[in-house]
Amino acid sequence: MASRRRPAPLVLDLEIANRQNLLRLNRLQLRRVVRTVLAGERQERAQISLAFVEDATIRKIHQQFLGLDTPTDVLTFPLSDQPDVLSGEIIISTQTAQRQAHQRRHDPIAETYLYVIHGLLHLCGYDDTTPSTRQQMRRRERHYLRLLGLRLRRPQGP
Repeated sequence: MASRRRPAPLVLDLEIANRQNLLRLNRLQLRRVVRTVLAGERQERAQISLAFVEDATIRKIHQQFLGLDTPTDVLTFPLSDQPDVLSGEIIISTQTAQRQAHQRRHDPIAETYLYVIHGLLHLCGYDDTTPSTRQQMRRRERHYLRLLGLRLRRPQGP
């Protein structure tokens, strides 16, 4: 009888910095989102930092690191210096999430969680620079949204 090898349990070091006052964020739910995505992507060890900010802050960071003087929804910075540990920082604008959710007529918290999923997928190696890679990334985003019981009117990514 062949035995199935269970994946190793995820060892997660998660830091959450909430530097905004627009949305009430549930830290336990955020941890659940992160764990679900990382486990689904077969990550065994991760050090993740999530920072929730408003447009003015993310605009400064966007300008500093990418030379674009505009706010954006999510910025992802891989930080891995150890090959067996996924490490990175994800910065999310809840102000952009709130605005996009209003335009798309769905919950701003679900939009924010979509940005978390999107950032995590970038850390896991997904790319959205070509139509085919963007489509693959969107499929993974929709998969995790469904798995987490989150509904968006039009499942679109950042």
